[in-house]
Amino acid sequence: VNVGCGRAEQRLLLTGLHSVSDIFCQGCKTTLGWKYEQAFESSQKYKEGKFIIEVSHMVKENGWD
Repeated sequence: VNVGCGRAEQRLLLTGLHSVSDIFCQGCKTTLGWKYEQAFESSQKYKEGKFIIEVSHMVKENGWD
């Protein structure tokens, strides 16, 4: 609900070539990580549709428990 998704683009990651979309906070527009749209290697297909959230981009504000 509060996360947006950018356009898909191809990136060469450590595990090979993937089509990924950046995900971002709808409130502050901070990039939080990415979503795997397509994996080009058969051994990486399990990642499709999954998200990577980089903890270094998360900010905890008062009110989280």
